[in-house]
Amino acid sequence: MQNTLTAVELKRRGMAAIEEGLLKGPLHIIKRNRPAAVVLTEEAFQRLSAGAQPAPPGLSAVQWLLQHPATGRHDRADIDAQLEAERTW
Repeated sequence: MQNTLTAVELKRRGMAAIEEGLLKGPLHIIKRNRPAAVVLTEEAFQRLSAGAQPAPPGLSAVQWLLQHPATGRHDRADIDAQLEAERTW
C-alpha cells in the first residue's frame, strides 16, 4: 500500500503532515482522488538525481526534450483524448 496524503489534509496540517508521512517513505500526494505529486526526503532525492545529467545552460525544457528520442507508445490522438477526459472529470 502506498504512503498517501490528501491535498485537503496537507492544507489542514501543513508541514507536520509531510514530516510524519516521510517517516514511512516517499509520500504520494492525492488531489481530487488522483495522484498529483510525490514528496521525497532530501537524501532520497539526492540518490535519485546523482546519475542525472544537468541540461546545458541556456537550453529550455522543450529544447532538451526535443533532443531525446520519443520512447512512449501513445500517439497524439490517444494523448488528446486522455487530456480531454481529464479536463471534463
